[in-house]
Amino acid sequence: MHYNDFFTQISIMQYVEFGVRILVACVCGSAIGYERSRRSKSAGLRTHIIVCCAAALMMIVSKYAFVDLAGGNGSLGTRVADPARIAAQVISGISFLGAGIIVKHGSTVKGLTTAAGIWATAGIGLAIGAGMYVIGLFSVLVVFLIQLIMHKIKFGTEGWVDTSLDFNVKMDKDYNGKFMQQISKWSAKLEEIEITEEDGRTYHYRVIVKISSDIPTEEIIHFLSDDERVSRFSVLPDIPY
Repeated sequence: MHYNDFFTQISIMQYVEFGVRILVACVCGSAIGYERSRRSKSAGLRTHIIVCCAAALMMIVSKYAFVDLAGGNGSLGTRVADPARIAAQVISGISFLGAGIIVKHGSTVKGLTTAAGIWATAGIGLAIGAGMYVIGLFSVLVVFLIQLIMHKIKFGTEGWVDTSLDFNVKMDKDYNGKFMQQISKWSAKLEEIEITEEDGRTYHYRVIVKISSDIPTEEIIHFLSDDERVSRFSVLPDIPY
């Protein structure tokens, strides 16, 4: 098959249509990635745009790249080749990208929502690349609303975050009891605690607590800063994905 044959079976206007599909896919990917970027996730706007754009491109390639194997009637598409094989590999291959986003921190697994979003973005890219604009755009709306609205509603472990507390306390035998009472007041779950003697005058606390996301970080900071026995402290909240 000669080079010019591609312009015989695939017209210039059809190439323009392919370009439009890729651009629409970029817009769809940006809609999903925008919400992730606002929450400072590892896979944000650029990642989702590239994934959706690439998926649309691969779907177009899967459907139309084998015109030289089409039937003798000159119709656009593939009759001998399987147009679904590249699309199937996109679905499988995107799993590796998602696996790199999922991490385990203590008893908490993070990145699942972002990984699922990338997988959905790839599916949307395939739909747009196949020319299924309506279902592709509808899926963008559904995924965007799910991420935007459901993020505000906490289920199960999603309502808890691991928070690291690191502080020095002047030696006081009563402080440990006060600290544990405050943990109980917050209804927090003590994950780890390490208390070491610094210089004969202070204790060093290293604590990880699983605390409700309804408890603002400012409240924890005020608890530590308002106690004159605490000489130095740091609070590292861990925001869930």
